Amino acid sequence: MRFLDESPAARPLPQLKAVAPTEGDLPGPDQAALDAHLARSRYGRFTLTDAIRPGWQLDIVPQAGYRHDAYVDPATGSRLPALVAAVSREDLFETFLELLDPLGDTCDVVLESTHEEAVGRREFTREGVERLVLESLLWEFDDLLLDDGCTGIAVMHPQESVEVQLDEHKLLVVYSQARAPFESVLKGRGLRRDDRLRFISQGEHMHTSSGRHARRFAECVGRLGAC
Repeated sequence: MRFLDESPAARPLPQLKAVAPTEGDLPGPDQAALDAHLARSRYGRFTLTDAIRPGWQLDIVPQAGYRHDAYVDPATGSRLPALVAAVSREDLFETFLELLDPLGDTCDVVLESTHEEAVGRREFTREGVERLVLESLLWEFDDLLLDDGCTGIAVMHPQESVEVQLDEHKLLVVYSQARAPFESVLKGRGLRRDDRLRFISQGEHMHTSSGRHARRFAECVGRLGAC
């Protein structure tokens, strides 16, 4: 699933590449300016992971918060309520795990990879995983989930239309008819709702990855028993 306002151009790219600027944008920076931009991870009180950087023109400045959104089925037009949140790096992984609590004791998992640009997006699925076992495994791969711009994960309720994502932009996305339990988690983490909030995926941005991350992803798939 994708939340409504994500830019169609905002897709994960291997190594370090930028979503193409639109016509009329200013010329790009020189190498020294670009290096300084890429080295910057903190914007005010918000810290990015190593997976992603905003475009050098900073049309969207990263900040913490969440908004209400929805997924619209292109075939039927039906809407599924959603929450989308940006969380500073120091709280991101634990917030993601806390959002899994309402899913219950057992869940289904999808690991997403775009490490092979020629192949496109690949998905690896494992059904019926005990949530506590999954969380223990994910702690072993928190570096991959946080710092690889070509890795995403979705955890789903096995029977109901409820899904929690930590996507390749390192945004948290929740799809559920009942948003209250998940919104309570976000509020408990000090996040404020702002339905005008724009996220890093909606502007020019850059993803990072590496051969090490690709190998870690394959290891995670194997440990999870996904296929």
